[in-house]
Amino acid sequence: MLGNRFSCEFTVGEAIGQLLIWIVLSIVTLGLALFVLPYYFIKAPMNRTYVLDGEGTRIARVSVEVAFFDILGHALVWLLLTIVTFGLAYLVYWPAVIKRLLNAVELKPL
Repeated sequence: MLGNRFSCEFTVGEAIGQLLIWIVLSIVTLGLALFVLPYYFIKAPMNRTYVLDGEGTRIARVSVEVAFFDILGHALVWLLLTIVTFGLAYLVYWPAVIKRLLNAVELKPL
């Protein structure tokens, strides 16, 4: 008997579309959008992921929802830390975002 596994249905087209949007947003906001980018970059594929049983049947959908104001508050703190550390804190920011998103994961039964 096989265990449960994940199946992500996030496409290359979706990734390219998301990348283009974030490039434009980064230019328009003079780089400030890069502090909310990790949330949406990581959240999008997670929300297109399903849990499969041993036979390959979908049994649940991965759902990650984080409020924009929670994202903004967290991003502002890390923006200040990044300025103070001359950019080094941004390297630690990505794993901190991943941890927050993983802690917000809910498995929605199908």
